[in-house]
Amino acid sequence: MIINFDEMEETAAANFFGGEKEYRSRMHIDEMGKIVMGRLIPGASIGLHTHETNCEVMYFLEGETTVLYNGETLKLHAGQVHYCPKGQSHTLKNEGETDAVFFAVLPNSP
Repeated sequence: MIINFDEMEETAAANFFGGEKEYRSRMHIDEMGKIVMGRLIPGASIGLHTHETNCEVMYFLEGETTVLYNGETLKLHAGQVHYCPKGQSHTLKNEGETDAVFFAVLPNSP
């Protein structure tokens, strides 16, 4: 299977999980989970949330992002991976001046 994010319409979710501005994404969703190309514009964030039923693996392609993971503040940039295991919580914020772009896999995600 080939997933071509360039052929998908980008959707915007305002205040995602209580975050600021918009979280923009292109997603492939099936019964096995979600595969996501996500983007946070400068100043945008994804609010604090817990992965109750799945984990999330995020590979950062562009920009810089601040992640609050279980009370610890982490700075991530292109080429790094953030892993949030099942049962753990995190939030992301783009405090940079360019878009933060990431590829995420959420297995067994509704």
